[in-house]
Amino acid sequence: MKRILFILFLIFLSALLFNNVSAQNERDFETDPVILNRISEWQDLKFGLMMHWGIYSQWGVVESWSICNEPWIDRKGADYVKYKSDYQALNKTFNPTKFDPELWAELAKEAGMKYFIFTTKHHDGFCMFDTKETEYAITGKDCPFSSNNKADITRELVNAFRNKGLWTGLYFSKPDWHCDDYWAHEWATPDRNVNYDPKKYPERWGKYCDFTRKQLSEITHNYGDIDILWLDGGWVRPEWSVNEEVREWLGCQGWIQDIDMQKIADDARSDNPDLIIVDRTVHGKYENYRTPEQQVPDSLLPYPWETCMSMGDSWSYVATDNYKSTNQLVHLLVDIVAKGGNFLLNVGPSPEGTLPQTAIERLNDIGKWLKINGAAIYNTRPLLPYCYNNVRFTKSKNGQRYAILLLPENGLIPDNYSFKNVEGVIKTQKATILGYKEKASITKNGEEYTISLPKNVKLKAKNALVVVL
Repeated sequence: MKRILFILFLIFLSALLFNNVSAQNERDFETDPVILNRISEWQDLKFGLMMHWGIYSQWGVVESWSICNEPWIDRKGADYVKYKSDYQALNKTFNPTKFDPELWAELAKEAGMKYFIFTTKHHDGFCMFDTKETEYAITGKDCPFSSNNKADITRELVNAFRNKGLWTGLYFSKPDWHCDDYWAHEWATPDRNVNYDPKKYPERWGKYCDFTRKQLSEITHNYGDIDILWLDGGWVRPEWSVNEEVREWLGCQGWIQDIDMQKIADDARSDNPDLIIVDRTVHGKYENYRTPEQQVPDSLLPYPWETCMSMGDSWSYVATDNYKSTNQLVHLLVDIVAKGGNFLLNVGPSPEGTLPQTAIERLNDIGKWLKINGAAIYNTRPLLPYCYNNVRFTKSKNGQRYAILLLPENGLIPDNYSFKNVEGVIKTQKATILGYKEKASITKNGEEYTISLPKNVKLKAKNALVVVL
């Protein structure tokens, strides 16, 4: 129940932040043709892997948030101060000796994924990369994994995924709850925000900004040309466009937490000019695409976007997690792509450094479906009406059109799939079904088209069928 409430809270928070955008920020969008071209190339990829992994995997708890002292967080009666202290000491026992980056990269490639986003640092401040700015890191002397030859986990993953041809992206949390210049030890930590007013203590805030910018420089310069810098913690921002009542409800204090995104972007792109930057929920020039979390928009959006969603109920590893079925995941992918988005699917590795078996099975199943039907997914754009009942539509850049039939999980596939208002005219009466020799028949009655499936196809098909219009 706690995780369900947490997910609902994140969805509500995302909606609030997405719907409270200042007119100034809406006008301040990216215009550099180099970056715009790169965003268009990213839109062709469609399917990516996200990985939330850190010291929290040892307890099987939500990533970072259990040390945040906001009222909605349930620690089952544990004393906050002791809980936070015990949690922050998890770096001393984190030792994922079964970590196999090449295996993970191969699984992602075989699943049909084209890019990945890895959590180099979540809000708890523990760094999964080699940093000179703090010892609170996977390579820090207190962490037993620091002596392993794969200790710089970020480097190992970037190299492995890049070698498999996937784009590489790095997640980084702007707030750092372990850094004494963000959550200062002199004062209580009542919420997710910096626990002092940056305007009253500008030198302290300046130190934090310098720390953050140096770490961001490390991850954008020390790992080759990464493709995406994915920044989280949208309450760290130069201005608030939501009103004071909403800020109070969110625990935002109304404080401006400006870390100078222009300076960060200029440095990150100094030798990587086509780097995509995603300053989540802040909007404007440094949010090159948007990231609705754990949700799929109802319709097309007028900007590039990506649904980020966990395969289970949790972003992080939970041994008893409840995973979505292959049917659900394929339908999500199809629905998102038909609406013009990308699907970033999250899997949380275990504290030993392995991937859950159920997650591996799901990735394999999706990969098998994409090997047959990928032409209707990759390098496509929406085709009106894009969604019609249990049919989704896409078109390739050369104009080839596809109807993707969403099949029920119970195997009771309807004889016919009908739709209206498809863009253009369907001229064929017999249509190819990807992966099958048999053809579907298409009939027209007024404005309504009906696709009828052969019996043999109905007996074999799973998850979704692609009909070439």
